[in-house]
Amino acid sequence: MQRIMIVGQPGSGKSTLARQLGQRTGLPVHHMDHIHWMPGWVERPHAEKTRLAREVEAQETWIFEGGHSATYASRAARADLILWLDIPLPLRAWRVLRRSLLDHGRTRPDLPEGCPERFGPETLPFWRYIWATRHTGRNRIARMLAAAPPGIPVLRLTSLRDVRRFLDSLPK
Repeated sequence: MQRIMIVGQPGSGKSTLARQLGQRTGLPVHHMDHIHWMPGWVERPHAEKTRLAREVEAQETWIFEGGHSATYASRAARADLILWLDIPLPLRAWRVLRRSLLDHGRTRPDLPEGCPERFGPETLPFWRYIWATRHTGRNRIARMLAAAPPGIPVLRLTSLRDVRRFLDSLPK
């Protein structure tokens, strides 16, 4: 495996799995949130996000986690393995709430500097997004995976146990 694509909805554990895989494999890890956001939670323009994502996917080796569906097809075509974290909404919501409270004011490694974890009224749009895309986001990922080039393995992990089993199956 030289290129691993990780997709899933917010709170599914994409960033954590990417870091763990990076430690196990030595592959460079790229977080879409570093491309999506600039310091101060300023969203990058769509065309710039696409350009930066394509620069990452053009590299020889990577673990690339996160959204930006405009690049799903090209990223999937270059991947050696696609991991879909299809985790239930209640667990995802709990994880987002927990990290928002525990990491409040700190920047996670999967976010750019100047984007501290927040909890409060300013996060309502994110919570609305999580709720509004609970079906549509999942369906978008399923359609992308159904259209993935033949021969590229796709693993759908639906629980934390599945994720642990997958990690345990890798050489240490």
